Amino acid sequence: MNGRIEFFRHNIGDEEIEEVNAVLRSIFLTTGDKVSLFEKKLGEYLGIPYVTGLTSATGALHISLLACDIGPGDEVITTPMSFIASANSIIMAGATPVFVDVEAQTGNVNAALLEDAVTERTKAILPVHLYGNMCDMKSLSDIADRRGLVIIEDCAHALESRRDGIRAGHSGETACFSFYATKSITSGEGGAVATMNGELAQKLKMLRSHGIETEAADRYTHKYRHYDMPILGWKYNMDNIQAALLLPQIAKIERFRLRREELVLRYEDAFSDVEGIGFPRPHAGEQSGRHLFTIWVRPEIRDAMVLALQEQNIGVAVNYRAIHLMKYYQERYGFRRGMFPTAELIGDSTLSLPLYPLMTDEELERVIDAVKKAFQKLR
Repeated sequence: MNGRIEFFRHNIGDEEIEEVNAVLRSIFLTTGDKVSLFEKKLGEYLGIPYVTGLTSATGALHISLLACDIGPGDEVITTPMSFIASANSIIMAGATPVFVDVEAQTGNVNAALLEDAVTERTKAILPVHLYGNMCDMKSLSDIADRRGLVIIEDCAHALESRRDGIRAGHSGETACFSFYATKSITSGEGGAVATMNGELAQKLKMLRSHGIETEAADRYTHKYRHYDMPILGWKYNMDNIQAALLLPQIAKIERFRLRREELVLRYEDAFSDVEGIGFPRPHAGEQSGRHLFTIWVRPEIRDAMVLALQEQNIGVAVNYRAIHLMKYYQERYGFRRGMFPTAELIGDSTLSLPLYPLMTDEELERVIDAVKKAFQKLR
């Protein structure tokens, strides 16, 4: 039997390991000089001046909402087609998630439906750039401007994405990024929040460290002074070990993206003429981050397809089941099947195939052949 093709393989190599070893041999492991350098370098790549390193994108979303004074009694409009962290962060902040159905082409929140969901309690829009394909930020920004709403961008899939002359992360009050194990650059767990607003950035820095006005590195490297806690914060600060892993990867972002683009185009070419297999497509002229490649098949055969591919030693995943159909959301908010039909159809139909820069051409062909074989058997 052929060897297993993993769903994902990270790109950590000798350069990253050497950076981490240097930190481990140093005196300071927590939030310090490596984190500051990572924040500077990532900000330069993004074209956003203020970056705060965190332990997760969930933390980034959470403290973004808190920093924008969103909490109990407020509503935040988002998508039901995402990882649960997007909506969970709204609940964590004390606000209420309000879902809007998604586009059939991309799985992203449907801007044409969004304004109908705005109420007097709406304070923010939290769009998610699913699979690396950007939302219609021109339309969402227009709605936000007219209705006085904050935009907090979930860019966990969209580090490299651009659409309509706009980069991911440039339309919101904050932009939230993930460095989870399967992301474009990774520290295993990790995240960041970026903003154009210097005053907001200072608040985000405090919110990541319990609300304390100075960080441990400042107290270690300067003469001691008592710190204060002006606001209530959380424990989300990135450490020097995570930052050391990430730093060398920043220079490789574009090379990694181009390889994923090459693989995705070959996937699309292979499946374009197979009736019954669909997939999300970026808009014309868009630079997708190509974070995931997911195919859509009939809901009745999706789970069987997943099992059939696993039996052929192909790693697969489901990204994602619709959030509003999760037990917690149905019991707490009364969501039910039929409320967001496009998101439900995608959630019932989708399965993600292996996609990463280290994937070989031969492995790609094996995956394509396995998908076609399983689909022909089950269709």
